[in-house]
Amino acid sequence: MSLLIDQLSVAYGTRQILHGVSLPALPAGSLVALVGPNGAGKSTLLRALAGLERMKGSLSLDGEDVTRLGFAERSRRLAYMPQQLPPGIALGVLESILAGLRVAGVEKPLEVAFEALRRLGIEYLAEYPLGSLSGGQRQLVALAQLLARNPRVLLLDEPTSALDLHYQLRVMDAVRERVQAHRLLAVAVLHDINLAASHADWLVVLSEGRVVASGAPEQVLEPELLAKVYGVAARVERCSRGRLQVLVDSALA
Repeated sequence: MSLLIDQLSVAYGTRQILHGVSLPALPAGSLVALVGPNGAGKSTLLRALAGLERMKGSLSLDGEDVTRLGFAERSRRLAYMPQQLPPGIALGVLESILAGLRVAGVEKPLEVAFEALRRLGIEYLAEYPLGSLSGGQRQLVALAQLLARNPRVLLLDEPTSALDLHYQLRVMDAVRERVQAHRLLAVAVLHDINLAASHADWLVVLSEGRVVASGAPEQVLEPELLAKVYGVAARVERCSRGRLQVLVDSALA
C-alpha cells in the first residue's frame, strides 16, 4: 500500500496556498512528518489529502484515484484528526469511540475502543464526559477514536501540540507501533523538529506552499536548510544514544 501525491495545488480565491506539491510514493509501515514554519501550508496539505479542501492534481492510494471516492469512503481509508475535537459533543469518552465503531460495523467494539484508550494511557478517562476534558485530554481522545477505526492512512494535524512531554512520547510511540504492526501509513503535521527527527521515517519540509526537501531525517536536516526555511542558526548532531537532534543557537536577522 502506498500513497502518491502529484502536482497537488490548493487556492483560496486568487491566493495560492499550495503550489504543485509532488512526493515519491509514501509506503505503508512508515510515519511521515510534515514540517516547516507557520503558514507553510502543512495543515492545508493534510486537509486536502482528507478531502476537506478543494484541490487540483492527483492523489492515489494503491493506484486508485482517491479524489473519485465519495467522502464517506475516502474518510474510511484516509482518516483525519483535527487539532481539537469540535466543542459541544454531549458524549462520554468511551461512548464517543463506540459510536463511530458501531457505525462502521466493527466487531467487539467495546474491546477495540478500550484498547485504543489503553494504548495512549488514558483508559482512566473512559467514563468522563468529553465536555469536562482539558484541551490535551481531548486531543488524546481524538487520536484514540482514530486508532480504533484502524484506517489505512492516518492524517494527524499537530497531534502533540497540547500535550506535555510524557504524552507527546506516548502519542508518537503509539502511532509508530500501530503503523508498523498493521502496515498503515501516518502523515502528521509536527512543529517540534526534534520530535519529528526522532520518530518519523520521512520528513517533508514545506515553505511558502512548496516542498523544499523530503527524505529521511538524516538526509534532510542540515544547518543550511534550517537557516533557509526557519531563519535560525542551528547544528544537527547525534546525542550520546545516537539520536538525531537539532540544536538552535540563534535567530538570524
